[in-house]
Amino acid sequence: MAVDRAIHIMHARGDVPPTLRVYRWNGPTVTLGAFQSESAVDERACREHGVSVVRRATGGRGVLHDDEITYAVIAGVRDGVPRGVRASYGYLCAGVSAAFSILGVRAEVNERATASVRSNACYLHATAADLSVGSRKLSGSAQVWKGDSVLQHGSFTRTRDIDREAAVFALDDRERASLAGAATTISACLAQCPEYSAITDAVIAGFTAGLGVEFESGRLSDAERALARVFEGETAVRLSGAAPR
Repeated sequence: MAVDRAIHIMHARGDVPPTLRVYRWNGPTVTLGAFQSESAVDERACREHGVSVVRRATGGRGVLHDDEITYAVIAGVRDGVPRGVRASYGYLCAGVSAAFSILGVRAEVNERATASVRSNACYLHATAADLSVGSRKLSGSAQVWKGDSVLQHGSFTRTRDIDREAAVFALDDRERASLAGAATTISACLAQCPEYSAITDAVIAGFTAGLGVEFESGRLSDAERALARVFEGETAVRLSGAAPR
């Protein structure tokens, strides 16, 4: 999360090109939205399930990342991203939708907004920035803008542990049942779940086709790494009694 934020800051300054990052997690991890309270997660459940908690720069509600590929795309108006939250989501989610199509999943941008009022779990909320298969949410997106530069996060979820997710976000029985019915995964949509490498390739190809751009492999610059180290302390969330990972 600190690296994504560092790239975003430096792109807004004009120091680095638009960037697509694709990565996995060392272990199950909740990312809290930029303004979300730490009370959104159950501390005891996080400890019992070995779940780390960090804060992302983008908005929205908590996401439990585990068996998935996560992407972060950083680009700006000068790169072709339209101004406005809804327009920019539509533009960038064209790449996400194309990636799912390559995997064999027909996902469409959600045209409705629904919510479980008290829940802190992202996948119990549907917005016009999400991709769905039928009525079931497949992938959520979250953004933050700095000047004319945007950072967008999203996930390609292979499988989901409903019991762990319900425990971490302290969902009651009704909400747990709602989560099981409202969200879906790649494995639930396909007869065979793709390998991580296949999903990574599809994400890159999807953004290439969906946005009409070409990517070049690259490495973080020394300046990006240094700035990320500055942000690490702000990104980490220390739950009482929980050992840092």
